[in-house]
Amino acid sequence: MKNMVGLLRLAALRLVGERCVTPADAAAWLGCAQGQDLPGVLESIALRTTAGDVDAVRRAFDDGRIVRSWPMRGTLHVVAAEDLAWMLPLGTPRPLAAAAKRRAGLGLAEDTLERAGEVAAEVLRGGGRRTRAEMAARWADAGLDLSGSRAYHALSVLCQRGLLVQGPFAGPKEQAFVLLDEWVPTPRRLDRDEALVEWARRYFRSHGPADRKDFARWTGLPAADVTTAIDGARPDLAETDGLLHDPGTPDRLAAAEVPDELLLPGFDEFVLGYADRSQVLDPAHADAIVPGGNGVFRPTVVRDGRIVGTWAWKGSGRNRRVERALF
Repeated sequence: MKNMVGLLRLAALRLVGERCVTPADAAAWLGCAQGQDLPGVLESIALRTTAGDVDAVRRAFDDGRIVRSWPMRGTLHVVAAEDLAWMLPLGTPRPLAAAAKRRAGLGLAEDTLERAGEVAAEVLRGGGRRTRAEMAARWADAGLDLSGSRAYHALSVLCQRGLLVQGPFAGPKEQAFVLLDEWVPTPRRLDRDEALVEWARRYFRSHGPADRKDFARWTGLPAADVTTAIDGARPDLAETDGLLHDPGTPDRLAAAEVPDELLLPGFDEFVLGYADRSQVLDPAHADAIVPGGNGVFRPTVVRDGRIVGTWAWKGSGRNRRVERALF
């Protein structure tokens, strides 16, 4: 039986029907794309483009069109480079406050973190690029103990504060950290209320049909900000059965050729972009998507707008094949 909410979301998310022209267009359309699994998010963005080319997504990182950072919920996401500057002030206050509380447990003092930012700026100013390991080594040279998880914590906080960002690739599986103000010299600037409304507009256009709880969970914004955002965006949106969406989404779905099956990467927005996944996933099978609730989302099989199983690559070379585990 076809699931209309799920099918509409597939069309809104640009997984069926009209795709985005470039990876930067796809990232801007989504607003944010969950990005802790780098290979998965490369595939997720490629699926939403006309070319469907993962290498084109990598080039978009190298060209400074898209970046990876921690713009909301203290979680890595991919965003259009020009959008990061207006997202950070909205989505980072709560995660930064939580990170400050964790620093005592890490044995990391605020003055050490401040000095880490100064060293990073000295090392990277003028177009410098460093991987996580290289940056940790430079901190060690400066007499800072940022070994182990301290380095990750420092890098994430410095990105949330707007100093650093993950930009170009430094090998096949890793990105380099660069200075945000150099890598994105002409960011888009919005005042706070304007930015809130823009975020809600982006979310419901690309993820709708969805509701207030979905948007609140996706952004992690306080309730008052959620209200300001949705109230401001509502004139540009349609509402069906209490769910907000882009007015053009039904027509986009009607014009689409929906395949019998879609194989989505783990952490795709079709799964991660909502507080309530029951619209597309039977709660009885939630543990199959995130075994043990460990936060690691498996790739999913989607048919008729519903998640019906998981999948994985098996074998290699000519024997490489997709193995499905259907519910």
